[in-house]
Amino acid sequence: MNVINEMHLKFLSKSTNEGFARSVVSAFILELDPTINELADIKTAVSEAVTNSIVHGYRRSCGMIYIDAKITDSKNVIIKIRDKGVGIPDVEQAMQPLFTTAQEEERAGLGFAVMQSFMDSVKVTSKPEKGTTVTLTKQIVALR
Repeated sequence: MNVINEMHLKFLSKSTNEGFARSVVSAFILELDPTINELADIKTAVSEAVTNSIVHGYRRSCGMIYIDAKITDSKNVIIKIRDKGVGIPDVEQAMQPLFTTAQEEERAGLGFAVMQSFMDSVKVTSKPEKGTTVTLTKQIVALR
């Protein structure tokens, strides 16, 4: 698996930047000529991961969110979304549907489940007080 293209992005954890992140990642993968559904799947998963960083990673503070994306020669898209926020003490528990740490807000606790439903693979690594990295992988199927 050889990387044929990659990009790196860094932005503040403001909710207004969630749409920006979606747009940048979708523009980056356009060279693979994804279907509308593939593009929508990736945009939705990126949205969920960025929103998690904003809402849960930094809570009421502001910090940086980092996105690193790669395209391989086998048409795999690998997207890492990372924050240096509060981290997740129990990743396995956090990935359970309906689990949320946002007690004071209306949150469904479905972010990781949504990501898993749209991507081929979702990997989460986290350390308390160090931050969280979500790695999303999807292969773009050549239908043309």
